[in-house]
Amino acid sequence: MFSIIVAAGWPIWPLLLCSIVALALVVERFLAYKVEKILPATLLEDAIRVTRTDVPSVEKIRDLSQHSLLGSVLAGGLQTLRQATKPSVDEVRNGLECAGRRAEQRLNMRLTALATIASSAPLLGLLGTVVGMIEIFGSQSPSGSANPEQLAHGISIALYNTAFGLIVAIPSLIFWRYFKSRANDYLLEMELAADVFARHLKNQYQL
Repeated sequence: MFSIIVAAGWPIWPLLLCSIVALALVVERFLAYKVEKILPATLLEDAIRVTRTDVPSVEKIRDLSQHSLLGSVLAGGLQTLRQATKPSVDEVRNGLECAGRRAEQRLNMRLTALATIASSAPLLGLLGTVVGMIEIFGSQSPSGSANPEQLAHGISIALYNTAFGLIVAIPSLIFWRYFKSRANDYLLEMELAADVFARHLKNQYQL
C-alpha cells in the first residue's frame, strides 16, 4: 500500500485526507441516526399521556427536549404552551415548527461536508492526472527520446490518482444519498408526530 502511495506522488495526500474524513463522517452519522436518538417508539404516546392531566413543569419539558430529536420538537410546543399568557393553537404550532427546523438542521449536520468530499474527490483525482501528464511530457528530451523512469512515474501518478479519486468519491456519494434519504424519512415522521401532538394539545386545553 505504501508503495502505491509513493508511486502516486504528492497529489494522493489530499485524497487520503478526504478518505479519512469521509470515513469519520459516515461512522458519526450511523451513530447519530440511531432510531432511539431520533424517534423513540413510545415517546409520542408518553407525551400525550403526560399532558392529559396538566402542562408539564419546566424541568420535565427540559428533560423531554434532551431525550431525543422528536422530544426536542414536542418540547418546543410545550414551552410555547407554558410561556404564552393566552396560547393559541397557531402559537403552539409555530413553537413546534421552530423546534422542527432546529431538528432538521441537526439531522443534516455534516452531510454537506460528505457531499463536498463526494464532488471534490474526482477533481482532486483529475488534478493528479494532470500532474502525471505534466510528468510524462517532462520526460521527453529535446531529441525526442523519453526517460523511461520519469515516463513510468508520470503514468503512475496519473492512473493512481484517477482511480483513488473515484474510490473516495463513489462511496461518499452513496452514503450521502443514503443519509439524506434517512434524514428526510425522519423529518416526515417528526412532522406527522408534531401534527398529532398539536391537535391533542388543542383539544386538551381548548386552544
